[in-house]
Amino acid sequence: MRRTARPLTGIALTVAAAALAAAPAYSASAGGLEVSPASVVPGGQVTVRTAACGYGGSATGDASAVGAGSLSLAPDAHGQDATGRFKVPPSAQPGTYEITATCGDSGRRITGDLVVTLTSMRGQMHPRGSVKTGVGGALGPDPVQTAAGVAALAVAAAGGTWLLHRRARGDGI
Repeated sequence: MRRTARPLTGIALTVAAAALAAAPAYSASAGGLEVSPASVVPGGQVTVRTAACGYGGSATGDASAVGAGSLSLAPDAHGQDATGRFKVPPSAQPGTYEITATCGDSGRRITGDLVVTLTSMRGQMHPRGSVKTGVGGALGPDPVQTAAGVAALAVAAAGGTWLLHRRARGDGI
């Protein structure tokens, strides 16, 4: 029983994680307000889209929480989604803002979140190379120093083992 419990638990956790990751994407296509990009810098352009208003439906959007005012969402070329655009004001402060839209025919209110940040996700640099902490690591750039460190550890281990054997035999130290 224990041999199968661990793999089954791992599979269950993997399925649950995949379901949680897919939940936001599903909710946007199932009637929520999709905000793209979800994270933007002040002055950036944002597109909002929804399928909640039905085929050929339109909506009136409200982005006044971020300072952009109202916008119109019109049916796209296929008529399936209502789409609109707005510009985030350059004076917008970092934070999460709720963007709303109200369908023209049904009056249904839908929402989506917009995150305003000070740095663009596209322009982020990821660190490369080793961390310069001052006390080097085992995989430093110099193989001679690495070999010397390994040799020092081997000598220390051999000496410690020899001392423990002498003490165990009663030879004294």
